[in-house]
Amino acid sequence: MLVEELRRAWPDSEFFGCAGPRMRRAGVEPVIEAESLAVVGLAEVVTHLPRIYGRYRKLVEAAQRRLPDVAILTDSPDFHLRVARRLKRLGVPVLYLVAPQVWAWRKGRIPLIRRTVDRLLCIFPFEEGFFREHGIPAWYIGHPLAGRVRPALEKSEFFRKHRLDPSRQLVTVLPGSRKGEAARHLPPLLDAVERIYRQQVTHFLLPASEITGAAFFRDRIARAPIQVIEGETWDAIAHADLALAASGTVTVEAALAGTPMITFYRVTALSWLAGRLLVRVPFYSMVNLVAGRAVVPELMQAQMTGERLAAEALRLLGDAGAREQMRRDLAEVAGRLSGEGHAMAKAAALVEELMEGHAAHVS
Repeated sequence: MLVEELRRAWPDSEFFGCAGPRMRRAGVEPVIEAESLAVVGLAEVVTHLPRIYGRYRKLVEAAQRRLPDVAILTDSPDFHLRVARRLKRLGVPVLYLVAPQVWAWRKGRIPLIRRTVDRLLCIFPFEEGFFREHGIPAWYIGHPLAGRVRPALEKSEFFRKHRLDPSRQLVTVLPGSRKGEAARHLPPLLDAVERIYRQQVTHFLLPASEITGAAFFRDRIARAPIQVIEGETWDAIAHADLALAASGTVTVEAALAGTPMITFYRVTALSWLAGRLLVRVPFYSMVNLVAGRAVVPELMQAQMTGERLAAEALRLLGDAGAREQMRRDLAEVAGRLSGEGHAMAKAAALVEELMEGHAAHVS
């Protein structure tokens, strides 16, 4: 990650701000915790606004008091673009890592990004040209996960560890890394698993994320034939014949692992209706957007039913040729996501250039 790259260059540097579990382990002082901003859906955000505003005030006050040499903002654009506006008034140079997806929706943010962000780092290949066309200094650095997604165990070792029969196919179930989205996705997923299992005896694994934890799922799956494990997500994906994956970063991980998948997503009805009015993209899955065509099936909102999921899964599980074609298509996507060189090393170099340029400007 970027913090680790920067520490190699500047061992005595200090980091503080909005930090998730991994950033905290890397030594970032958490003024606020990133998990507190994890709300999905337009309607859902409204009820959390007072709490989110309190986090915003706390982070801005820390920046005013400590005046960092550079601000590196990541994700949560509704939150962090407002923080960027305050940081610019303080004279703090701003680098934004993982460009907001304004090419899909809310293009009204573009002037704010142009005014407040000194360097915008893109992790998808089509983004750099879009932002530069709108007068925003953007760089494509490659996806941070490219070259990193690989299993820790050989398939035979992984199957032995979890007592899986190698003669059976393995389906990895990925309902989402956050509790809210996972809870919405579980009912149709459990229905799909039961339908698939009635047709053919298949292994199902659910690798719980660090945020949700395994207990969250074990309390909800009752007698479904799903084995819940702690973490091991990359192994569970890489060794699967098929993944049922919530649209998001995990679909990129599956693409980099070369694992055939079916993607899905659900939000509240109000959020979906609002999103349909605002979002203008040919596909919802990043895998298909990067490919520029429908490489993996997308079952969104009302299409995400146990019946549809099971039908698509059984079709792919029964068609080795279709799975192999999908693997070839995913290899093409993985190649596009790799960029040139190590993404975080490139990001660290851009941070250093920004700091040096700012120092020369103010001196």
